[in-house]
Amino acid sequence: MARVKRGVTKHARHKKVLEAAKGYRGRHSKTYKTAKHRLEHGLQHAYKDRRRKKRDYRSLWIQRINAGVRALGVTYSRFINGLRKSGIDLDRKVLADLAVREPEAFARLVEQAKAAQ
Repeated sequence: MARVKRGVTKHARHKKVLEAAKGYRGRHSKTYKTAKHRLEHGLQHAYKDRRRKKRDYRSLWIQRINAGVRALGVTYSRFINGLRKSGIDLDRKVLADLAVREPEAFARLVEQAKAAQ
């Protein structure tokens, strides 16, 4: 059986890693060993932060809703409880958008939530 030489596949693998590490600083974009190390860590952070982004946005929406309802004399928890009791099913993303862009509509929602308490 003939022996297998790995030159072409090795070069392709190195090229793929170096191409992915193109924007890294210094040796991290030039040498295979350091580029591979940086790329592995970068991909781990990207995976983790795609999940973290969902948490961060939910936190931002809650802060915006809380600021909007506090200006109208209600706390966040009482507002959400009032919405649930009144049967209004809007997610926090929509509520935060209403609080920022449509304050009149948001004020009507707060009044309905107060009435349901």
